Amino acid sequence: MSQEQEQEQEQETMRERAHDPAEGRAAVPVGGRTREAAGEGAGAWRIEVDRLGCAGTGLCLGTAHGRMRLDGGRARPVDEVIDPDEAVLDAAETCPMEAITVRDAGTGRVLAPLR
Repeated sequence: MSQEQEQEQEQETMRERAHDPAEGRAAVPVGGRTREAAGEGAGAWRIEVDRLGCAGTGLCLGTAHGRMRLDGGRARPVDEVIDPDEAVLDAAETCPMEAITVRDAGTGRVLAPLR
């Protein structure tokens, strides 16, 4: 297994642990991955963007379609507080500048990116 594959596997394991139903959130398996359910037990998430750190690549717009927009050449969430959506976690994880942070709106716990 290559180093890149090992890193991907480690990140996936960490993401699955972050979405553990035992931690009070409902999880629904989708395509072999764990996705937060927006129903009972799932809290709202807050999307934060470091606008000074954002390079304006637009990757997040394609990854979290409808959740992010460009404003003045920098990313901005369409809505700062959202129902759980794994696409937003993916956008935070794939941001080349690590400018997107997703937090549990109730606790402030960082959900993505996992460092």
